[in-house]
Amino acid sequence: MQQIPELYKPLRIQFIKEEIRDFKVFVFENAESIQYKAGQYITLIHSLRENEVRRSYSITSTPGLNESLSIGVKRIPNGFFSRLLVDHAEAGDELLTSGAGGLFILPDDVNTHEQIFFFAAGSGITPIYSLIKSALHFHAYLKIILIYSSPSPQTAIFREEIQQLEEKFSGRFTVAWLFSNSAYLESARLHRDALIGIVKNFAVASFQRLLFYVCGPLSYMRMCSFVLQEMDVPSDNIKKENFLIAQPRPFQTLPPDTKTHYATIHFGADNFEVPVEYPDSILNAARKRGIALPYSCETGRCGNCLAHCNSGTVWLSYNEVLTDKDLMRGFTLTCVGHPVGGDVDITIA
Repeated sequence: MQQIPELYKPLRIQFIKEEIRDFKVFVFENAESIQYKAGQYITLIHSLRENEVRRSYSITSTPGLNESLSIGVKRIPNGFFSRLLVDHAEAGDELLTSGAGGLFILPDDVNTHEQIFFFAAGSGITPIYSLIKSALHFHAYLKIILIYSSPSPQTAIFREEIQQLEEKFSGRFTVAWLFSNSAYLESARLHRDALIGIVKNFAVASFQRLLFYVCGPLSYMRMCSFVLQEMDVPSDNIKKENFLIAQPRPFQTLPPDTKTHYATIHFGADNFEVPVEYPDSILNAARKRGIALPYSCETGRCGNCLAHCNSGTVWLSYNEVLTDKDLMRGFTLTCVGHPVGGDVDITIA
């Protein structure tokens, strides 16, 4: 009988801070075993009527700054997990996590770039706040521009902390504050012409040497991405984070091969061989055999199920997280991945 890897780790809440109404920061104690990078999230697990509920929340702390692991949670009116945390969690409560994940991080070759533009709307500031701290403290050559949209100054999450960073790193860090309740349209909302103007006004190098990070509501991210692509920003230089979990998407197209193939899965010290029968993904096929692998959204949108394909071909039914460069390097997603053309061998990243 194959041994199921132990995924879950306990987290104890040290204290809770309410940033604004319906948004709280949860700080954990004794979380040294959770390894993470700036911009990532942790996935929390709750057992409910013999089923697991998983939700991912962006990390607000920054590794290397002697900060305790912390996450930001926005209360969603119909959100089971967010209401459980924001309305009922207390200091001393213990939560379970499968660890950190996500690709909304600084690239390994960040030193080949000169400037980063961050576009955040509402609670989309959460992972960006962690990234900004990392960029400012550990990459002294980078110039940072933050374009931050909020309903009002009073509802701007981390407003005081960001203002302090702007003062401390004057000359390197510039913030454009946009408030929906402003009487002046040009400082109220981000739109196409405003975005183009900001980039042209603040860019210090060619687009190949700039990075663009976008996080917020789906319509906001689409607008930012479309305009940046219209400006001929390389797609690999645009990073998007969608941390709102949607229902699994229906299959839009059939894979080129619906035959049953085997997936050999390397995860930590464990190796599994799993038959994958369409329409099951590699993740679902493993779960049916009692094998616990990392996952969160199950929609190809978060990257928590990231794997590397060592041999064979994995076809993705949907993908919002891997860039063309990631795919060329062999990365894939088990939650929407299907072996095609034969067996595959993958390693969980």
